[in-house]
Amino acid sequence: MLRRFGSARAALDVLPRLARRAERATTVTAVTRAEAEAELAALHRAGARLVCWGEPSYPSALAAIDDAPPILTVLGEAQLLQRPMVAVVGARNASAIGRRLARDLAAELGLGGLVVISGLARGIDAAAHLGALETGSVAVVAGGADIVYPAENRGLYDALARRGAIVAELPLGTEPLARHFPRRNRIISGMALGVVVVEAAARSGSLITARFALEQGREVFAVPGSPLDPRARGCNDLLRHGATLTENAADVLSQLGPQLSGVEPPRPIPSVSIPTTPTSQSHGAAELTGDDGEFELILERLGPTPVAVDELVRQCQMSAAAVATLLLELELAGRVERHPGNLVSSR
Repeated sequence: MLRRFGSARAALDVLPRLARRAERATTVTAVTRAEAEAELAALHRAGARLVCWGEPSYPSALAAIDDAPPILTVLGEAQLLQRPMVAVVGARNASAIGRRLARDLAAELGLGGLVVISGLARGIDAAAHLGALETGSVAVVAGGADIVYPAENRGLYDALARRGAIVAELPLGTEPLARHFPRRNRIISGMALGVVVVEAAARSGSLITARFALEQGREVFAVPGSPLDPRARGCNDLLRHGATLTENAADVLSQLGPQLSGVEPPRPIPSVSIPTTPTSQSHGAAELTGDDGEFELILERLGPTPVAVDELVRQCQMSAAAVATLLLELELAGRVERHPGNLVSSR
């Protein structure tokens, strides 16, 4: 419409007439100035800003895809969107080895000059964000930029808002719904030069991101896994269909090399503690930062058979938030494993 009518004002003026011609069931009208100013005020209060398609600050790789979002809400360091990015995605119920690999891989890719982008989900996404916090990480969320989902990632969300960036297509206050996640995934792949899938089941949402990447002309990388592990089936299938086999960051950097010419490694971002997650480390298991007695209380009630988190809350007589925080630290330390249905077990 901008190209056809020459300006935003002319496009908005003709919008009602075009809507009537299309015989839409509902009337289409432009947002009023008062509504727009109220939204801008809310963005200002949240410390966020709008980045519009066609502006210099809009990610150039994303602008090139067919269905690029016209407007992005950005919370945090917006300049990260101008740097070359790589996506690291994978299973929510990832294995301890998968989380460690994702974290180390993200840290090494960051040192190689890439911003790591992911979806702020539990599992592989969270591990990738943690690994890249020192060098730059961007989270694309399925709701509004002010909505923390899942709630257990509150500490990681706060760290990204301070040291990285949180990006959303939907307005502030929008709760994430199931239909929002696939559209979120096309933004992740669209902003990246390539997508690395660490663990993915046969019908994982990460495979949707990989499919978008192929449609958008991006590189697809996959970490191989055991055929006995259902979390490896999606990655092994990607490899069967031509994805680049990936064991370390060098496999990614060598493939993306021509697109990274002239990119300088970033300066490390000063460390800031994350209240609900362990301190970021490049190698080895995460260090537990909570009270030893609380961890023991959780661990002594866990065994190889998965148990509901609600049951842990009842048995430990702790708040749901406290148990969620302890489980997140234990999960990142490789001591517990999450399962579908909000179940956990010891490893």
